[in-house]
Amino acid sequence: MAEASFDESFNFKRQVRRSLQPLATMLEGKSPALREQEMSKTFRKRSTNLNVQRSLQILEESIYTPSHIARTARNLRHTTYTPKQVLSGSKFDVSSKFRPTPKKTPQSSFFKSRDNFHTSFTSTSVLLPEEEMAEEITTTNIGLLLEEDPGNSASKGLYLDFKECLQNKTSQDEMFALVQDYETICEDQVTLLKKLVTRASKQEEKCQKTSDVLYLLKEELASWKLLHALYRDKMEMGLEQNTSADIEELMMVDGKRKYYSDKIIIDELFKRDYIIRQGQIVVDWLEHCAREDFDNMAENIKFFSDRAVGWENTLYRLQNKPPVSMGSERPLVDEMDPDAPIRQNKLLDDLDKEDEDRLLHYIFICIRAGQVKRAQEVCRKSGQSWRAATLEGYRLYHDGNFEKPEGEPVQGNAYRDVWKSVCWTMVQDPRIGQYEKAIYGILSGNLRATLPVCKSWLDYVWAYFRAMVDMRVEEEIRAKTKCTRPLVPLPDEYFQKVLTPPKVFQEIEACENVREEAHTWYHVIQKYLILGDTHRLVEMMYEWVRQGKHDKMRVPMHLLRFIVHLVLFFRATHQAMKEELTNSIIEAYIENLITEKHHQLVAHYVSHLPSEAQVYWYAKFLEGITDREEQQQCLSLAEKAGLDIPLITKTVVENIRSHSDINFRSLSYQQQEVTTVTEEDRKKIEAINWLVFDESQRAEAMKQTNAVMRSFIAVKKLEAAREIFEKLPPDSVDVIHRMWHLQTGSADLPVEERNTIREYLCIKAYLDAIDSFNDWFKLNNHGKPTRPSLGSGSTFTEKVAHEHRMKQYEQELERWRHSLNLQTQTTKEHIYNVLLFADGGWMVDQNQNNEMEEDMKDMKRQEQMDGLRGLVLPGLCFLLHNVLHTCQQYIECLRLADIVASEHHKLYQVFRKDELQHLLHLLRESSLSVLDQNCDPLGYELQ
Repeated sequence: MAEASFDESFNFKRQVRRSLQPLATMLEGKSPALREQEMSKTFRKRSTNLNVQRSLQILEESIYTPSHIARTARNLRHTTYTPKQVLSGSKFDVSSKFRPTPKKTPQSSFFKSRDNFHTSFTSTSVLLPEEEMAEEITTTNIGLLLEEDPGNSASKGLYLDFKECLQNKTSQDEMFALVQDYETICEDQVTLLKKLVTRASKQEEKCQKTSDVLYLLKEELASWKLLHALYRDKMEMGLEQNTSADIEELMMVDGKRKYYSDKIIIDELFKRDYIIRQGQIVVDWLEHCAREDFDNMAENIKFFSDRAVGWENTLYRLQNKPPVSMGSERPLVDEMDPDAPIRQNKLLDDLDKEDEDRLLHYIFICIRAGQVKRAQEVCRKSGQSWRAATLEGYRLYHDGNFEKPEGEPVQGNAYRDVWKSVCWTMVQDPRIGQYEKAIYGILSGNLRATLPVCKSWLDYVWAYFRAMVDMRVEEEIRAKTKCTRPLVPLPDEYFQKVLTPPKVFQEIEACENVREEAHTWYHVIQKYLILGDTHRLVEMMYEWVRQGKHDKMRVPMHLLRFIVHLVLFFRATHQAMKEELTNSIIEAYIENLITEKHHQLVAHYVSHLPSEAQVYWYAKFLEGITDREEQQQCLSLAEKAGLDIPLITKTVVENIRSHSDINFRSLSYQQQEVTTVTEEDRKKIEAINWLVFDESQRAEAMKQTNAVMRSFIAVKKLEAAREIFEKLPPDSVDVIHRMWHLQTGSADLPVEERNTIREYLCIKAYLDAIDSFNDWFKLNNHGKPTRPSLGSGSTFTEKVAHEHRMKQYEQELERWRHSLNLQTQTTKEHIYNVLLFADGGWMVDQNQNNEMEEDMKDMKRQEQMDGLRGLVLPGLCFLLHNVLHTCQQYIECLRLADIVASEHHKLYQVFRKDELQHLLHLLRESSLSVLDQNCDPLGYELQ
């Protein structure tokens, strides 16, 4: 169908062409070729033959060049473009689809083109051919488009990229190379996101999310470029404003004045005046920011016919004007010089007026992007060479032949003062369009003529700073030049408005059009970068981060990443700012990295905090790491970052075990034993893993294990206590002694370690006693063999079998009694090991450090140990009495009273009144039972 349609169109075109060929031949050469645009109604009535010719041309273009963009006002407004391609981010698979292109190195060349009053700001971007964008979608791109938020998914690698750049460049000499790396990373990512935006255009919500991320990264890229340019200048030129000699001294040779031009004067001004030089850097940066949109527009729009004829429709109408004019016609100019419309107060043809307006708009866009030569080229191609010449009038005059008579061409405008005066006069004329006023206004330093066409905050800053630089340049020229003629004075308004960077931003923020835009995140950052007020900038960024924790206006993660690396740059270059605010910003970023699970990045950024904050944040981070391999990896990263691993791991365990504090004083031995291990208990048990990786931390591991076991024993979670006890390697005591000997060469452990080992052995003795009692209880209650029974009326055979079973029963019963006696003896020994623990008693420190006062943690530990004595020892006494009384060892039960009452062990001190009463009641039962064994109530044999 498509081929048939094409053939029909081609045949129809060929027939029309043959029928109209004579007419086209007759008209050839009489007038310039007309554009493919709509003409005015008056002109259309008298141009039927030209319409036919134009129809031929349009038809031919529709057949042979279907992709041709028609040059109409409508198409101009709706022209679309495809963004150029740059290398993709280094962390994405899609980078393999792009051809590697070497990056250019940014330069700070402030005096390459001083005749143009601005630096040749060199971009780091390297543009690839436009057909790169037509390549097929890669597998990675398809995967990204399937994500809920393609922009964020595609940009996750930025966090690692920035961290690696920051980690690889640490010295102050590498700071600007670091900023350049940041630029490259952002630039590559912006290109990738542009591609995703075009691919996701049919999915409106995803496209919007991706566009939001793209906006953040484009603004970040612009901010890095600004920072790079400003601080590179500070490093190269220094902060002193008067480092170079005065111009008068430089131009004196052997007592005679040497020739110097406007350009030389301004070059010296820029060398010694820091503020004006920084102002010009801002102008260059703003023009560079606008260059992308300019490039896209310039490549996709063709304004005029290829023949360099200005006002072609007006010319045609004048050449073909009928002898008798019609009354309905509007007065058109009858002369074609550039001043004719103003001088005669007459009109151009409608299409020419439309072309003129669009041309002026485009010229302003060129100037806004710093492309004055491009604007002049378009003027010449459009038949307005005179306008191209007028755009040359602002350049500084310089004749190099005075110094080197080698026939060098003269630069700039010797009558620049006259040209500026004319420009200022011209923009006062109400008949001049706003874009034409803005063009000559910005080139001549007329701020009031430029602002009406400024639409964004960046446009306003550009206009103000360009006017500020222009005024300072003009002042210097008029003060230092030795022209042979008096300079033409400029209007008083030119010098009345004294602009400085702070005043510029003050006035811009007062403009209603851009007031809201001026307070956006990135524009505030750019403002303070330009002002060089890092102290106030850090305060503002801190407020954003602080308010973002509570308000809905949460700082985007990419903006937070940019802010953190910005303050780290300030810190590395010794900029004035409050360290506590900087640390708070870094902490906010670390918190977000933890939330977003960027685990491999946390250690490096934690290392930029003070020591105490390092321990706090990395310990908080490690609390959420449960996988053992990942735990080892995080500790390895912490070691590379220079963090205090022993203190951090200790803090991790302390944090985890402090989540549920226990009141030891409110507990009693009567509470029921808890066997269920909760999730919270499991976290405490697993936390000990952090301390067993390194043998040098074994003493701390034992100390923390003791603390957790104290809490478990207090609530009778003996299963959990046994489990965490087994977490500690069995050779830990030997390891502690060995590590101390390796570190100090001494065999005597310090007091704290000796007390830790003693407590560990106390807990071990208690757990062994409980395990032994459980074994006895199981054997006593569930291990006793069952006596066989014989029913009535049994046969002889059944009786014989019963006797055989009885013999087996008696043998098993004897074995059971023997085992029970052995287990009873073992249980009794284990319990006595606790009750009669050597050197001061169970859970009592043998060694006291009298030289140092106990801190709060030691006091809390001592309270817990005392609480455990009161909780455990009475209970063990009751258990031991139960074992002995059940085994009918009544005399042994009565001896327990002597042990409790002994002043050597002072066990009676840990009993409460009700507990002593209960113990006396148990002893009374044993005393009554011993009477049946021919003994007195105290267990002594009767004579």
